[in-house]
Amino acid sequence: MNLLKILEDELSRLKSENVYKYETEIETPQNARVKVNGKEVIMLASNNYLGLANHPKIKKVAIDGIKKYGYGVASVRFICGTQDIHRVLEKKIAKFIGVEDVILFSSCFAANEGFFASIINEKLGSENHKDVLYSDKLNHASIIDGQRLCRNEFVDKKIYNHSDMNELEKLLEDDKNKNYRFRFIVTDGVFSMEGYLANLSRIVELGKKYNALVFVDDSHAIGVCGKSGRGTPEELNQFKKIGVITGTLGKAIGGASGGYIGASKKIVEYLRQKSRPYIFSNSLPAPIVFGAIAAFDLLENDLSLVSKLHQNTKSFREKISQLGFKILEGSHPITPIMLGDASVAQNMSKLLLKNGIYVKGLWFPVVPKGEARLRVQVSASLSKKDLDDALNIFEFVGKKMKII
Repeated sequence: MNLLKILEDELSRLKSENVYKYETEIETPQNARVKVNGKEVIMLASNNYLGLANHPKIKKVAIDGIKKYGYGVASVRFICGTQDIHRVLEKKIAKFIGVEDVILFSSCFAANEGFFASIINEKLGSENHKDVLYSDKLNHASIIDGQRLCRNEFVDKKIYNHSDMNELEKLLEDDKNKNYRFRFIVTDGVFSMEGYLANLSRIVELGKKYNALVFVDDSHAIGVCGKSGRGTPEELNQFKKIGVITGTLGKAIGGASGGYIGASKKIVEYLRQKSRPYIFSNSLPAPIVFGAIAAFDLLENDLSLVSKLHQNTKSFREKISQLGFKILEGSHPITPIMLGDASVAQNMSKLLLKNGIYVKGLWFPVVPKGEARLRVQVSASLSKKDLDDALNIFEFVGKKMKII
């Protein structure tokens, strides 16, 4: 087998079908407007929801972090990689999201991978145990990969159709007399390709009824949803009612990297002993820790960024629909513009960039076949002029391509 030849053929196929993912180089910091090939364009593809990725206070404290604690820790947490600032950040996140304790990871992807296997693959009081996972069909790839690490002899994995609470309850009801050791209901708080919010009130209710631990990945909600940016639990009146919450520091919270798991003190203590991505990965460096602490301080003391994000989102969603584009309904800054065909999404993305908007097309396998789209992501950093200019460009390109 000629591996390189097979890979070359597959790459050629992706290009010929116009579904090859091109990386576009940005020549400036992440902001409302960035430069690509020397030209300024409006950024509508970033998770920089609050505009903190280039915030002067975040940059200043990140530099302070290097001065006070150095560039990196050069070790894992339990050997010599824990600094006092790591615990400061963990306690701050725990208070902000309403849990007893938090454990930091290199990313939320690592956090989601590190949770399930560390519990399900361990005996933990039962020599011959079996657990069960109930997972939303549209959950993030990190949740799917985390569950793949769980050994099949120890777990049943059950997928319910997206936000289908009737199907979820039927699965739980059918299994109520089975001798499972642990039951987990697993969902994104915000589904990243659609901008839909999970039905947390019903999920929490079902978790109580069937003695299942509710696990929520709130990566696209922290700093975004809820009046004070505390995520989907705040938005949906379920604050302090979720068993396990995971999230990221790499989106609204400064946009660098890092993730976390928030839960009871006992769960967090156990994960420090058993979670492989935590035990075997370097600690977060001081600039990221300092930046994240400053970002949470901003959120705790000033609601204006969250409020502006909500206002920008409402305005953009209303006006892009008025132009005639088909979007998925909702209230989240993720605003998918539905195009159907992958090649159309690719071509529209390129034409928008040429005319002054940076936004990416998404298609199978990232989204279902026939549901290709542009995923617009609104930010608090966008001014009224930025939004107006963007809408004018969308109208021009949409008409040129005969989409509207």
